Parts: sequence; structure tokens; C-alpha cells
Amino acid sequence: MGKGQELYKKAKTLIPGGTMLLSKRPEMFLPEQWPSYFSKAKGCSVWDLDGKELIDMSIMGIGTNTLGYGNDEVDAAVMETVKKGNMSTLSCPEEVYLAEKLIEINPWADMVRFARSGGEANSIAIRIARAASGRDKVAICGYHGWHDWYLSANHNGGDDLSSHLLGGLSPNGVPKNLKNTVYPFNYNNFEELLSIVDTNEIGVIKMEVVRNFGPEDNFLHKVRKLATDRNIVLIFDECTSGFRETFGGIYQKYGVEPDMAMYGKTIGNGYALTAVVGKKEVMEAAQNTFISSTFWTERIGPTAALATLKVMEEVKSWEVITAIGNKMRQGWQQLADEHNLKITISGIPSLSTYSFNSDKALEYKTLISQEMLAKGYLASTNFYASTAHNEENLKVYFEALNEVYSIISDCEKGMKNIDELLKGPVCHGGFKRLN
Repeated sequence: MGKGQELYKKAKTLIPGGTMLLSKRPEMFLPEQWPSYFSKAKGCSVWDLDGKELIDMSIMGIGTNTLGYGNDEVDAAVMETVKKGNMSTLSCPEEVYLAEKLIEINPWADMVRFARSGGEANSIAIRIARAASGRDKVAICGYHGWHDWYLSANHNGGDDLSSHLLGGLSPNGVPKNLKNTVYPFNYNNFEELLSIVDTNEIGVIKMEVVRNFGPEDNFLHKVRKLATDRNIVLIFDECTSGFRETFGGIYQKYGVEPDMAMYGKTIGNGYALTAVVGKKEVMEAAQNTFISSTFWTERIGPTAALATLKVMEEVKSWEVITAIGNKMRQGWQQLADEHNLKITISGIPSLSTYSFNSDKALEYKTLISQEMLAKGYLASTNFYASTAHNEENLKVYFEALNEVYSIISDCEKGMKNIDELLKGPVCHGGFKRLN
């Protein structure tokens, strides 16, 4: 057992669940074998606590590091800030410069608020939008974090968030008096949304622009018109999708502008910064409620974001990571075809995932992590692209993965037993298992 696994055993006695982020729990990848902790990260390489270098062909900091780990230009800007001072009684000027840049990128917007996490940004946006509309009830589509306002949907009498990545979740600790304040609707189902709006005093529509598949039958345009006609604030959650296919929000691809949008993950290349941008008539409602936090005023986040946006624009990172993501998807499909395996690929190109069309899908996912780890890779059935990934990374990755696919093919043919090949428990499936 390596140092990382040993430390994780200790962590589970000190930290509920073992990690601060569910998505980073070793059980999501390779229970009892995952390295768990890193000592260093650079480019697309991660070093574990035993000093072993691993190529990250997985989730790249949960999709935060689209410029790769330790981008020289971004880190240099941050280090200069550290030398000069990160926090003081006065505000940092970088927040003003960053607000200007984000409004330049989103010309429909007039004002900006900053936070440090996606969940915070979502809650800020909801607070402002409710204040602006004067109505409490919200219609949602997609994943929007962990705060009470969102999880309260599962108080409505069913498992309303099951199609929003949180199936089977019990909203313990979320006040029950929030029941029937948030109403989920399914993507591309405009009639479902219309019914919610017709039967409730909806003040806010909040949605991911795209996640696993794109809009059909002018869905986004219909949502925009509905929001305009009913004086509803329309929010696009771009915390995941932003700066991955365009220089800004993915909404730009579809010609539909929101009233508010949030950005996170990619905007600081691993440093903590999220942003809420919006129209003046909506954003000024922030003055009529209370939204405040000491560490939203620190300097590292805005500094990192300004440097990240500069590098993104210079290298056209969104084009680079989309191209790399498409090559990864093509490679997965080619291997599957060669080994007569059926897979389903989903997500936008730079945030791609796949699953085996088999009742042993989780076992096969576990085997991939197990065997690829032995070959020097952090790998699963998803891939978040960065500009640090290159053709050579993909070439040797597919050579290694080909061997694992061959084993899986033998299992599907009954020539090998997957249960005998796994050296530990089967990985957990998404958010549906929290323990």
C-alpha cells in the first residue's frame, strides 16, 4: 500500500467521507488502490506521495486546468501577487480590471460579482435574480451545486434531481419549508417548462446551456422568449461549460443571451475564482439584499483569472481542447469497434465521458483505472482536455488502453471473469452512491 492510500485511511477517520469533494473520492475511481493525493503537478503530469509520475488522462483537477497544471504565465502572475500582498484593508484593483474584461467578453452584460466556488456563484445568482424578479420560485435544468435552494427540489415529493446528477439523494439538513420553491425540468422539454411556469409564480429560470447533448427544436430560443414574455430572469450556468468551446460562454454557439451567467472552473486555471455577470437592471438588485464574504476580496483569484484569460486568448485554448477532445472520442470509438464492444459517448468534446453498454459497465470502468494506473496513467472512462495534452500523450495512452479493451472483450465473450481480474472493490457510480 502506497503513502497515498495510507493517508486516505487516516483521512476517513478525520474528514467525513474522506475528502472535501465527492468527485475526488478514491471510491469513484479505484477503491483501496487509487493514489488519492498528489505531491506535485505540472503540464498533464501528477506525482503521487511516493514520487511516481502519472499522466493525467482523466479529470484534470475536475476540469479546472484547461491550460494544464502549473501554467508558467498564470503562476508567475500569482507569485508576483503573493510577493506584493494578497489581502489588505483596501480592495484589490484586479477585481475591477477582471469585471471590465468579462463585460467585454459578454457585451450584453453590464455588471459583475465575484466568488470563489461554483456553488457560491450559483447561490449568489439565485439571490440576486429572486430579488430582481420579486418572486421566490425557480425552475431549474441541470446541476447547480450543493446549497439549500437547489437540493430543496428533492423535498417536492419525489426524486426530482435524479436526472440532474443527484439521483437517490436524501436532502437531510435542508429545511423542509423550502418544499415547492424549486421545480426541475428536463432538457429539451419545453412543454414541461411551460407547464411549470403556467402553474407557479416562477421568477427565475436557471439552466446549463448544454451538458451531454445540444438543444433541439429551438429549445433555447423558446426558453429565452418565455422568460422575456413572463418577466422571468434567465440564468445560464456556465461554471462547467464556459471557455471550453468559445472564448466565454457556450451560449455564444446558439445565439441566445441570458440575463445572467456564471463562470467557474476554467476561468482561473486551478485558482479559486468564479464570476456572476448580468444585466444592470438585474444585478443592481444585489444592493437590496445581503451578499458578502471576506475572502471574496482576496487578490490571488482575480489575478489568476486575468492571466488565464490572457493566455486563453493568445493560444485559443477552446479550439485546442475541443480538437483534443474530439480525437479522444474518436480513439475510444475506434478501439471499441476493433474489439467489438458497444460504448456510449457523451458530453461536449473537451469534457467527454463514455460507458460500456453492458451490465458489467462499472466493473469494466474499475478495471480500466486499475490497469492504466499500473501503466502510469490516471485514467477512467472520462477525459477533460487541456492544452498540455498532445498527440504523443494520446498515442501512448491508446496503446495502453488497447490492451485493457482486449481484456474487456474477452470478459464479454466469457473467456475471462471480470470479478477475478479486479484487485479490490468495484468503483462507485456517479453521485448516486455517497458512502
